[in-house]
Amino acid sequence: MGVWIALEDATEENGCLWFIPGSHKTGITRRMVRTPAGTFPRTQFIGSERTYADEKFVTAPVKKGSLILIHGEVVHRSAMNSSNHSRHVYTFHIMESENTRWSAENWLQPTQELPFPSLYT
Repeated sequence: MGVWIALEDATEENGCLWFIPGSHKTGITRRMVRTPAGTFPRTQFIGSERTYADEKFVTAPVKKGSLILIHGEVVHRSAMNSSNHSRHVYTFHIMESENTRWSAENWLQPTQELPFPSLYT
């Protein structure tokens, strides 16, 4: 799940998020995976990305301090900031790790030096 926190107002003009409602129910067709050790670049995309009509997207403008939770499979985007105002956000992703097998081909891997931190014990 993605966590997106607006540090400033996010408007259509300064690049708020856009979502396709219900898109998390259709599954993913493209994903980023880790390439074999010693290769460059270290990641690649497999599968093909769907094309979506612009009219399927709905805007999600929010005020400073708002939090948006983003399902890991929902189709979302943000547009270019066409205003004279910044749009700073803080974002991170969380996942369940208890009794979960993490795919070795996933692009993001915990290491001994930088493990995934637990949110609870």
